[in-house]
Amino acid sequence: MTGGLPTSARVVIIGGGVVGCSVAYHLTKLGWRDVLLLERRELSCGTTWHAAGLVGQLRSSHNLTRLARYGAVLYERLEAETGQATGFRRSGSISVARTAERLIELKRGASMARCFGVDVEVISPSEAGRLWPLMRTDDLAGAVWIPGDGRTNPIDTTLALARGARSGGATILENVTVTGVRREHGAATGVSTDRGDVACDVVVNCAGMWGREVGRMAGVNVPLHASEHFYIVTEPMAGVARDLPVLRDTDGYIYVREEVGGLLMGGFEPAAKPWGMDGIPDDFKFSLLPEDWEHFRLLMEQACVRIPALETAPVRRHVNGPESFTPDNRYMLGEAPELRSFFVAAGFNSVGIASAAGAGQALAEWIVGGEPSIDLWDVDIRRFMPFQGNADYLRERTREVVGLLYAMHWPFRQPETARGVRRSVLHDRLAARGAGFGVVAGWERANWFATAGVEPRYVYTYGRQNWFPCAAAEHRAVREAVGLFDQSSLAKLLVQGPDATATLQRLCANDVDVAVGRIVYTQMLNARGGIECDLTVTRLADDAYLVVTVAAAATHDADWIRRGSAGARVTLTDLTSAFTVLGVMGPRSRELLARLTDADLSNASFPFGTTREIAVGYATVRATRITYVGELGWELYAPTEFAMGVYDDVVAAGGDVGLRHAGYHAMDSLRMEKGYRSWGHDIGGDDTPLEAGLGFAVAFKKDGFVGREALLRQRDRPLARRLVAFTLDDPEPLLLGDEPIYRDGALVGRITSGAYGHTLGRSVGMGYVAHPDGVDAAFVRTGRWELEIATERLPASAQLEPPYDPTSARVRA
Repeated sequence: MTGGLPTSARVVIIGGGVVGCSVAYHLTKLGWRDVLLLERRELSCGTTWHAAGLVGQLRSSHNLTRLARYGAVLYERLEAETGQATGFRRSGSISVARTAERLIELKRGASMARCFGVDVEVISPSEAGRLWPLMRTDDLAGAVWIPGDGRTNPIDTTLALARGARSGGATILENVTVTGVRREHGAATGVSTDRGDVACDVVVNCAGMWGREVGRMAGVNVPLHASEHFYIVTEPMAGVARDLPVLRDTDGYIYVREEVGGLLMGGFEPAAKPWGMDGIPDDFKFSLLPEDWEHFRLLMEQACVRIPALETAPVRRHVNGPESFTPDNRYMLGEAPELRSFFVAAGFNSVGIASAAGAGQALAEWIVGGEPSIDLWDVDIRRFMPFQGNADYLRERTREVVGLLYAMHWPFRQPETARGVRRSVLHDRLAARGAGFGVVAGWERANWFATAGVEPRYVYTYGRQNWFPCAAAEHRAVREAVGLFDQSSLAKLLVQGPDATATLQRLCANDVDVAVGRIVYTQMLNARGGIECDLTVTRLADDAYLVVTVAAAATHDADWIRRGSAGARVTLTDLTSAFTVLGVMGPRSRELLARLTDADLSNASFPFGTTREIAVGYATVRATRITYVGELGWELYAPTEFAMGVYDDVVAAGGDVGLRHAGYHAMDSLRMEKGYRSWGHDIGGDDTPLEAGLGFAVAFKKDGFVGREALLRQRDRPLARRLVAFTLDDPEPLLLGDEPIYRDGALVGRITSGAYGHTLGRSVGMGYVAHPDGVDAAFVRTGRWELEIATERLPASAQLEPPYDPTSARVRA
């Protein structure tokens, strides 16, 4: 892997760990031969070589699980293909629960696994003990057994991928350090190295711990930070068999596997040790950090609780090797929004070995095909905001996220570190009203408002959490009177220029060439007809539009529009910080706002789907008649400097009409009852508007919009997959998402999002149902439906229309 540096290549991959070698391997499988991988020292010498090599299959979403399962399949066959052994074997894995709540979490995961095709079994403590004889089980509540999980040798697996890539035509060079990324006209065009320059069409950042630094060379935000990660390896121990399953005791923060007749034990402690704040040494290769037995003490103590024989087992090796983590514990994949032809696969949060095969395959398909072949939003680099590359933010968040890998994955869990980054100007006023804040894209948002005697902080459980009755009261206020939401985190993008209309007409599935003052709900689609963006477009002038989307999709959607307007006379300006948004929602919202403005708010003068500037108190605001809660209401866009005055006026005028502050938990339950979709949950890049029940937002008469041909093909045949609304018959259980859906005893889909419908008095959810002969109203009506929560099947009712106000009479009142 030495030789002369070529002056050009089709693609340059920076980094020779398991991920970089996987990308190279999969590019050659897709027919690309002129692939150049550059490694600063030697293959696998950064973090890959000291990884534990666990290969689990179950991940947080269907597509990520698909990618993880592919990893096990690939590693199993690589030796036969390349002649290089990988050390992979399917030993299976056991996850144990010490508490009833952890067992609920494991059971929910087992139910989700069935949706994804993963073989899983909930087992008793005694059954777990038979599979893992050295384990203490008398304090356990239960366990889950996944027989298809495995383990592999990280170095050997990397070398096998590298050999496969070279056999496919790739060039791999070691001891070549990339010192810069060359850019022209907004795209990456090559790299500079300590041995010369290389021109190329595509650059791929697979630099692991160095990923953020390489990103900065290109002007690209790659928010990751290294942390120390610890494990020990014992001498051979009696009772340790070669086929011992991987053991995870997440209540004790530990994982354990067999290693040459002994045990390898590591874990993810609640308070981690970030590393590399002063940079990573140039000579860092196959290197470890100093032992820290005091920091490791917690993991060692917990391991001895689970495996008493460890107390006297001689320790052969103590490993402290750094690994990189992202702010949300999910890796980064995709083309950077700041720079065309610059792709990233980095920040693997200690699951790089398990994820490398699938991530490499997915990114290679993205590079070759020009867009992802499946919905990868969970790991899309565009989910991050620019501020999240801040070094202090990353260091502080890393202290927490390492431990979150094995902490309880509570519903609605909020991070505790690196908070208060982005605040609405109303933040302090809302806090004084008892707001319980959550965070999305750095925004501190009021999720609920504490009532008398309730502290505005989360108390987590898989049952009804402490905020549940508070959000219920907010929900009822919106249905019966009027609620006040701070929606300032909405991303607000001004699209303007001579080609603005033509550009948006091509990008949007709906017709946005409407009169000034009209609002259009629309999706932007990929070539497969999948939903890339779900947003509203408001026409402000002949050549100007306001595009509004959710906070989490701000970077993604702005990037999608910029890509779609390349070469056009169009500019995009982010106005998010310029406006505070107050949602005044409920049947008495017109009555309330009429006290503050002389504008005519009647249905005839101000119909649903329109916008205009009106006076509210001393301020001029843009009032937009639209809703995400299924009631009459307006969103008030107030210039930030006027926002507190507008807020004060609304609050002062609302006392005798039942005005109540409301948060995002109430908004979620309200939108679920009304069947409003949530992008990233109910709809995404794999879902078409027709499947999602959004055909009304598609203007088929309009030629030339992206995705139209795919939708026309789908429209001409029965829909084999559709989004269906469900309500549980039993009013007690809670739907949270990812629950399996059964029709007449057969698994046909899964819930994409769920919430408790306080108006309906039971949980409500939405989920895709699949059937090869088509899913229509008769299919839904005639089935016997069940939803599975934590391995228990519960009767449910199903319908295609929303369970609340299906005709939208209340919205248009």
